[in-house]
Amino acid sequence: MIIGRPFLTTEQIHEKVIELADRISKDYAGKEILAIGILKGSFMFFADLIRALKTTVTLDFIIAASYLKTTSTGEVKIHYDIREDVKGKHVLLIDDIIDTGISLNYIRERILSKSPASLKVCAFLDKKERREVDVPMDYIGFEIPNQFFVGYGLDYDNNYRNLPYIAVFKKET
Repeated sequence: MIIGRPFLTTEQIHEKVIELADRISKDYAGKEILAIGILKGSFMFFADLIRALKTTVTLDFIIAASYLKTTSTGEVKIHYDIREDVKGKHVLLIDDIIDTGISLNYIRERILSKSPASLKVCAFLDKKERREVDVPMDYIGFEIPNQFFVGYGLDYDNNYRNLPYIAVFKKET
């Protein structure tokens, strides 16, 4: 396994998180947010983002997966569902990366079916080249190329999530 030099440094990540938090805080001024993190990948971004928000926030999580190592299976599995009632609430769905859009769209549709007052989607990374399902995005950190990345919550086979930066990952052949 090879991990390249940082694609996004710790400093770049921090600056973007603050920028996104400021935009979200302005958009939700005077409202309470129910922030739902999509685990496992979003945990670092989620924690950094909600700490930087300047509005009232309640939290929940969903564990969903559609990847096996570096490949999307195309099938979304919910391993742990949200427990909060979203009806009438302002929901902010937070993910680490939007790739094919399959998982995020599936989760978004599930939440919309429960009648929230509003639903906005925030993803730290956007890999548009891989999109199979068009998902409305409200907040995006960085658009990235079609490569496999690890770090800052992103993993390969549940490894490398703890890196404080984001790097390109290459599997040795």
